[in-house]
Amino acid sequence: MNIKVNGAEKTSEAKNLAELAAELGLPDKGVAIAVDGKMVKRPEWEGKELQEGAVILIIRASCGG
Repeated sequence: MNIKVNGAEKTSEAKNLAELAAELGLPDKGVAIAVDGKMVKRPEWEGKELQEGAVILIIRASCGG
C-alpha cells in the first residue's frame, strides 16, 4: 500500500502500525507515532490497521542540549 512517512511517499507491505515500525527498524523505546494527525500509543500499534494513503509522523526522542 502507499502511505506517507514523515512527508515522504512510501510503499509498504505492513498491515498495522507494529508491522510498519518493524519494517522501518524503529527502536523499542524513544519513538512516538501519529497516524493521520492522531498519536497512537505503543500498546495500540498492533491493533492500528493502516489504510491506503495514511499519513504517518514518526518522532524520535533525542538527548542533548
